[in-house]
Amino acid sequence: MPRITFIEADGTQHVAETEVDVSVMKAAIGNMVPGIDADCGGACACATCHVYVDAAWIGRTGMPDEMEQAMLEYVSEPGGGSRLSCQITVTEEMDGLVVRLPKQQG
Repeated sequence: MPRITFIEADGTQHVAETEVDVSVMKAAIGNMVPGIDADCGGACACATCHVYVDAAWIGRTGMPDEMEQAMLEYVSEPGGGSRLSCQITVTEEMDGLVVRLPKQQG
C-alpha cells in the first residue's frame, strides 16, 4: 500500500497508508490527518483540501485540470505545487508522496 506523508505548517508529520485509486484527500480523512476538512466531500467545489505537492512529486501527481485550477484561485495561500488533494488519485508510483498543508488549514 502506498504511503503518503502529510506535513503540517508547523512541521508535524502524519504518515498515511492508503489503497491505490483513492484520492489523496480520502487517504487523509481515513487516517485522521488534521487540516484536510474536505467540506464538499471531494467534488472539487470548496478548496478545503488544499495541499502543496513537493516539487519532486509533481510529475507523478500531474497538473490541475481546468476545473481544479479555477478552484485554486480561491485558496488563501496559493503556491508552487498547489493542488486540491481530492483531485489527486493515488497510484503505486506515489508511494512516498510528500504533501504540505497551508498554515490556514492547520
